[in-house]
Amino acid sequence: MRRIVCTELGDPGLLRLVEDPTPRPGTGQVLVGTEACGVSFVDGLVVRGGYQVRPPLPFTPGNCFAGVVMEVGEGADPGLLGSRVAGVTEGLGGAYSSHVVARADGVAPVPEGLAPELVAANIESYLTMAFATEHRVTIVPGETVVVLGAGGGIGLAAVDIARALEAQVVAVASSAEKQEAALRAGAWTAIGYDDLKDRIREVTGGAGADVVVDPVGGEAAESALRALATDGRFCVLGFASGEIPRLPANIVLLRNRAVVGVDWGDWSREVGGPQGNAALLTTVLERFATGELRPPAPTPAALADAGRVLGLLGTRQAVGKHVLVP
Repeated sequence: MRRIVCTELGDPGLLRLVEDPTPRPGTGQVLVGTEACGVSFVDGLVVRGGYQVRPPLPFTPGNCFAGVVMEVGEGADPGLLGSRVAGVTEGLGGAYSSHVVARADGVAPVPEGLAPELVAANIESYLTMAFATEHRVTIVPGETVVVLGAGGGIGLAAVDIARALEAQVVAVASSAEKQEAALRAGAWTAIGYDDLKDRIREVTGGAGADVVVDPVGGEAAESALRALATDGRFCVLGFASGEIPRLPANIVLLRNRAVVGVDWGDWSREVGGPQGNAALLTTVLERFATGELRPPAPTPAALADAGRVLGLLGTRQAVGKHVLVP
């Protein structure tokens, strides 16, 4: 097998491609020949040592994969052999590899016609937003949803899922290219970050946002919070800006607003577990297959290019989704 290895935390350019013996699946496990590995902003944080959890060195980054079951372990369903599946690795990392060992009850079937690159690239972002809208916040048809960082992976998934829920989506992105990507994903309109509170009020006719989806943090968070309507919900998904905001509690109190934390990763490891996460992924992939959701086609790169791609994501130069093809 070939895999990417991180031997020291820091610059993703230090990642190395190595060859190791191909692992064997244990009890209740399957060996997946990886066709595509999803790449995310969080992967870069882990490699740099900026994530809240640090895996022991050395480790292989990445959490999302799609491929073909090549071997089944004792106790696993033999019917999985030869089938195309997708999933999320246990723990933190392991997917940037030509082969992945996974729990048999933690993988989801990939519907016919879905490319593995499309699937792997969008697992993390769409599971995050599916978890958010099914477990943490309700979006009512006709509501206005403001999405910060709308040109990135999580942002594009948020735009698409909110669109599918019949919301009116206001995309916020830092460049014309990213705004255009959000509009293609289904946003009603797209704006920049300058004078954000006033711009949100302006495009909503003074009503404000019913829901804000924020994977960015930083200065934009408070501005968007102040633009919430009565009973508005502010969803905290992450801090791609590198700055964790201090949200004023008085603004939350006014007009009965709410701040909601969205941590899909914790849910998938604890409350939902591998089986709950696989069920959620199965539903998402079915929505891909029917066309209800329209995930963006990713930009592919070779496994050896992992460091370069993570560098683009870390400096917020990347538009849309990226995927590694072993």
